[in-house]
Amino acid sequence: MRLLLVEDDNHVAAALSAVLARHGFQVVHARSGEEALQALLPADKDPFGVVLLDLGLPDQDGYEVCGKIRKRSAIPVIMVTARADVRSRIHGLNLGADDYVTKPYDTGELLARIHAVARRRTAGEDTGPTPLAALRFGPVHIELPTRRVSVGGQEVQLTRKEFDLLALLAQRPGVVFRREQIISEVWRTSWEGTGRTLEVHVASLRSKLRLPALIETVRGVGYRLVAPTG
Repeated sequence: MRLLLVEDDNHVAAALSAVLARHGFQVVHARSGEEALQALLPADKDPFGVVLLDLGLPDQDGYEVCGKIRKRSAIPVIMVTARADVRSRIHGLNLGADDYVTKPYDTGELLARIHAVARRRTAGEDTGPTPLAALRFGPVHIELPTRRVSVGGQEVQLTRKEFDLLALLAQRPGVVFRREQIISEVWRTSWEGTGRTLEVHVASLRSKLRLPALIETVRGVGYRLVAPTG
């Protein structure tokens, strides 16, 4: 996969490019917002799969660059920044970013997020059913087209948002979804004022499915689905 790395610090870019290359990525490095936008201009037959966009650029604000990218392309954008406050993350997601990673980050998590947004782009922009008609995790059976869920053969009645939340996590098991991302994709709104709603829905799902460990809380980040063993 071709990846556009937008980072003005050459030392950071070199180290990250080396890691990404070891994992099979063909990295193109842009040192400014203008370089990034120019790199995206050619409509070649081998387009970029993901953009890693640092917000602290020398020529223009990274948010502005994200907005310009989104106007011309649906390519997945992951913002990488030292700005850890919630409002900054909300602003980035509202501008069209697909994910938001705060420095310092774990390389393994960053790689997982790159693969996650790339898969989501390949499957389509909505959160509807994937080509798989059903998903199974131990005793849990999820039918995407009919929106039915059963545990051990017994159907479980879920609300619309409970099903949307479960389906989102289940289609990428093991991948950690940030709280802001879940709110954006399931509730189609921003994080602010909706956090408690997400917590309530997660608690309700755990109770109804009678499998508390199925949805794991990753402290300070979000949630992920952990497939039962055995």
